[in-house]
Amino acid sequence: MSTPETSRFVRLRVELVLEVDDQDAVTKAALRRIADDTTVPDDERTHAEAAVTEDTAEALAYLVDPFDLVSEVPGVDLAQASWSSEHVEYDPDSPEWDLDEDDEGEDFDGEGAGRAG
Repeated sequence: MSTPETSRFVRLRVELVLEVDDQDAVTKAALRRIADDTTVPDDERTHAEAAVTEDTAEALAYLVDPFDLVSEVPGVDLAQASWSSEHVEYDPDSPEWDLDEDDEGEDFDGEGAGRAG
């Protein structure tokens, strides 16, 4: 009897909706992170500073690092990550935002997959 091979790679999808109470604090934190990052070339640094100053969503994208989410998980290495941020209209009472009911038993592709949570 043979066992089908299972990939060692797992795609973990996380969606967060954050409420920003202090845009200035977020922007300042992003600017500090940019200033502390000595690996960023000057032209990229200038672009990053402008982006986080103009848009709080960009500042958050600069501050939230997927590596930080999994760096302490034993037995895993982050192979690839991408993320983005955008301003959204959020209504917690809307069925559109009810992840517990709408997504249960389905993955993001609409195929059946169990959900831990």
